[in-house]
Amino acid sequence: MSVAGRELFLCSCNGTQPLDAAAIGRALDLPAAPKVRTMLCQKELPVFAEGAHGDVLVACTQEARLFEEVAQEGARTQTIRFVNLRESGGWSPEARSATPKIAALIAAAALPEPAPVAQVSYASRGQLLIVGPLDAAIDWAKLLSPQLAVTVLATGRTAGASLPAERTFPISTGRLASLAGWLGAFEATWTQDNPIDLDLCTRCHACVRACPEGAIGESYQVDLDRCKSHRKCVAACGDVDAIDFARAARERAGTFDLVLDLAREPWFRMHQPPQGYFAPGADVVAQAKAVAELATMTGEFEKPKYFAYKASICAHERSGKLGCSACIDVCSTGAIRADGDGVFVEPHLCMGCGACSTVCPSGAMSYQYPAMPDQGARVRTLLATYARAGGRDATILVHGPDANEAIARLARRGRGLPARVIPLEVHHVASTGLDLWMAALAWGAAGVSVLLTGDEAPQYRDAIAFQMRLGDTVANALGYQGEHFRLVDASDVAAAEAALWSAAPALGVRAPATFAPTPEKRTTLALALDHLALHAPVPRKLIPLYAGSPWGRVDVDGDACTLCLACVGACPEGALIDHPEALRLRFVESKCVQCGICAATCPEHAIALVPQLDLTAEARAPRLLNEAEVVGCIACGKPLGTRRMIDGMVAKLAGHAMFAKPGALDRLRMCGDCRVKAMVAEEPGGIDLLKGGRI
Repeated sequence: MSVAGRELFLCSCNGTQPLDAAAIGRALDLPAAPKVRTMLCQKELPVFAEGAHGDVLVACTQEARLFEEVAQEGARTQTIRFVNLRESGGWSPEARSATPKIAALIAAAALPEPAPVAQVSYASRGQLLIVGPLDAAIDWAKLLSPQLAVTVLATGRTAGASLPAERTFPISTGRLASLAGWLGAFEATWTQDNPIDLDLCTRCHACVRACPEGAIGESYQVDLDRCKSHRKCVAACGDVDAIDFARAARERAGTFDLVLDLAREPWFRMHQPPQGYFAPGADVVAQAKAVAELATMTGEFEKPKYFAYKASICAHERSGKLGCSACIDVCSTGAIRADGDGVFVEPHLCMGCGACSTVCPSGAMSYQYPAMPDQGARVRTLLATYARAGGRDATILVHGPDANEAIARLARRGRGLPARVIPLEVHHVASTGLDLWMAALAWGAAGVSVLLTGDEAPQYRDAIAFQMRLGDTVANALGYQGEHFRLVDASDVAAAEAALWSAAPALGVRAPATFAPTPEKRTTLALALDHLALHAPVPRKLIPLYAGSPWGRVDVDGDACTLCLACVGACPEGALIDHPEALRLRFVESKCVQCGICAATCPEHAIALVPQLDLTAEARAPRLLNEAEVVGCIACGKPLGTRRMIDGMVAKLAGHAMFAKPGALDRLRMCGDCRVKAMVAEEPGGIDLLKGGRI
């Protein structure tokens, strides 16, 4: 049975999940009910092998590898996709009422593939730097040197350790001074501060025999705590000249493709270090896992470029005045840094969490894996199919791939997922935010929950929680009562199960919206908010918000503002605008992201931010904040400035000795040219100069 051009294979898994084929067929608008198998992965596998033609959709994830192998053998399958119905809804006390969810999951799985994204390339030739205690570093270096080009940097004390009998890889001792980069492009510097230079040392053992204190061991490094400065080792070394106590600490540098950091405290402290960097610490098991992975990391690699950046609407900075730094603050990989008025994202460091796009108020940073139109289409399909099949009060459960095991445990050991909870797997839970969530409410969802595993960066939880608080504030202000957005912690399976089953559905919209998601974050949000406001149980024009909100107005102190219009030039969103024919300051509230650059730029400190959400049409149109009468030069009429500015200047200088002469103050009401002429005319012979055209 074909669903959106894909051949559908359903299986009840030995009768353990009650699939209502007739209801599923009606919900998917199929000409007939699909056939439900009972043991598709065993006795009925030949049925699959015979029927797997073209694009195939299999409602089983447990045996995905088996089905892929069978499809490849038949050579008639172009693409094959899998959807998990069993743990998502088939194994649950509410399984018999989960048909709307099951139909929704099938419909979403049959959607076309998202648009391909650009790729980020890496190249590794296997140049590996191992940093850490000498004995452990050498042990792993011996194991890896047949496959990788190893360099060892031994740090800390080397007493008791020994160098290998054969010089098969470079060994240095010292202290790591700097390390930066990513897979295929690490740059490291270190200082060598021991008197013995291992690059020059021939390991002839002469210094070991000569040292009366036994301060030199099999590591061929001087234990400076034991050394009494006899310098007999220097004499024994002779012309080799590998030992020099007067040598200043030398800084060395190298470029590497991979780094194995065995130090107890890793060099990179961010939550997600660069790819190609492994820091297992002193844990031998973790070290073994890292070494096993390192052994495979040579060649060329690619990953998606997860983000897109539109600098023209970035509200980070203007003319040295800092505005929004939300993306920099939330990034767990250190991939984002300030870059003039905007920011720069190093794609090789980006791991694709998408948190930057979630917290970006303007949409300058957007997520591309998949982009919002594709992700939104998926959610919209889920909700539309669910509603068409008779489902009510749907909650979208956003989760990452790492939470699949937790969902499986819920189904195998507990009650599974409620019939109204529809799982939505994304690349990373931080990649969805207020635009998708509010759109989901407008499309008919009662709420959105995000399933965390505990492995996420702490700032992700805070960012998601803030967005959820903001969404619930708006929804409840419009009369959609209840908790629409929730964080669910999957690290405690029992607690997660209790949270999912005990949550009462919040009030949703009466008439689901039909708009399509757009690539522009604020446009999608505006469409969702307009629909929610139109059908609101409690109509509201204005919703007060709090600091950090991406909506709000700007208030201008008319008495302090001189209409210099510096704020207009500073506003990155075009929310503050002037007038082509008059001296007016105008404001378009729907464009304001509350970055605060205007307030920081204003020389009179006349601007204040007021977080709020204006749902009226007037918020999209320019409104007047301040205006002033422009006066001209009293001599030639050329526009000179605002009346208030000129009158204020005259009032302040009225008592100054320079303007004591009669008519001197009038020069302040003149343009520069007329002022010079007036001053020349007052001098002896000045009138003749003016008449002669010399001035």
